Amino acid sequence: MKKIIAIGLASLLAVSILAGCQDKDNASQPSYPSGTNTTRAEQLNPPWIATKNTTRINTSDPVQAAVLASRTLWTSTNDSNTAGIVVLVDSDNWQVAAASADLIHHPSNGPILYVTKDGIPESTWNELKRLKPKGSKSNHGVQVIIVGKVAAKVEEQLKDLDYKIDKVEGDNPAAAAQAIDAYYAKVAGDVPKSVIVGSMDQPEYTLPAVNWIAHMPEPLLYVREKEIPQETIDALKKREGAANIYVIGPESAVSGKVLDALSAYGKATRISGPDPFENAIQFAKFKDHKTGFGWGIDKPGHNFSFVPADAEMLSIAVAPFSHLGKHAPMLFTDKDGMPDSVMSYVMSLQPKFEVTPTEGPYNHAWITGDENTITQKGQSEIDDMLEIVPASGGDAHSGH
Repeated sequence: MKKIIAIGLASLLAVSILAGCQDKDNASQPSYPSGTNTTRAEQLNPPWIATKNTTRINTSDPVQAAVLASRTLWTSTNDSNTAGIVVLVDSDNWQVAAASADLIHHPSNGPILYVTKDGIPESTWNELKRLKPKGSKSNHGVQVIIVGKVAAKVEEQLKDLDYKIDKVEGDNPAAAAQAIDAYYAKVAGDVPKSVIVGSMDQPEYTLPAVNWIAHMPEPLLYVREKEIPQETIDALKKREGAANIYVIGPESAVSGKVLDALSAYGKATRISGPDPFENAIQFAKFKDHKTGFGWGIDKPGHNFSFVPADAEMLSIAVAPFSHLGKHAPMLFTDKDGMPDSVMSYVMSLQPKFEVTPTEGPYNHAWITGDENTITQKGQSEIDDMLEIVPASGGDAHSGH
């Protein structure tokens, strides 16, 4: 008992020392712009919670989640793990934020961070300082790209960092998506032939595209259920009739009439499921072997990014998990566990070993949201279903 008490006191002392160090560090920092302040509880909460096959980004605040994704992927200790740019978008505009994920990809190579109507939140500000983006060589050394309309205060605050800034603007979601497509093509020196077209009105069907455009150069363009905006038409015309157009979502999101009309600008293919969970699964499974488009995940040995189905900005915040590391397509899950369709898909990918689990391959998942969003039970279920098991069946950890 004495030993246990001693360990407990030592742990409390360590936490107190850590908190004291944080306070000292914060006290030595120059003042930051006003915005969303982190609370003491947020500072003391562990930002990551891991199980043997999963890593939880332990926040349901999109601003904080974007920062944690950035800290996870760009450690900024040397040139190879330092971001090239940072994309800043308004935390209240999912359409612009989703399309801006195209700028995560190389040659820009950097995270999305959120600003608000009040300016740059404290956590975003601190992350901008920590990252010290090195600038994109193919984009004249630009370090920060502001996408869409943001509070006027943001640019004023950024002057204190002395970063080179560029802006990508659009008067509406379709115009912003067109501008992002053109901007990426300019920086990369090439117009991608393939594009994803999604609904600007039903994010639950469009969002799985976000992880792909962070992973590969294809842009996300927008339509309405029964209408193609002129800005989307103009973007498609740049492909000179040879676009590979992948429409994400069922007919309730993008009608058959719109699909047919899109065929005037190239080959249009629908990728869809009857509900948001199955739709994300179908997008993760899809592969066009002729063009190379699509995750095509139908075998074990992969990574996934599990997010709530009704949290648009949270989902977009962690899109970089498909860009670096164990590249991860997006899957939706419920608070206390996976829906049947997701469970069935994940079980079909469960690794199996013949003699010993060291044979691999292994699965992993990022899970984003605190326990009010995805419970410990929900995380544990995902962990169990990713675990490597004997090909002969039975206990996953017996007989080796």
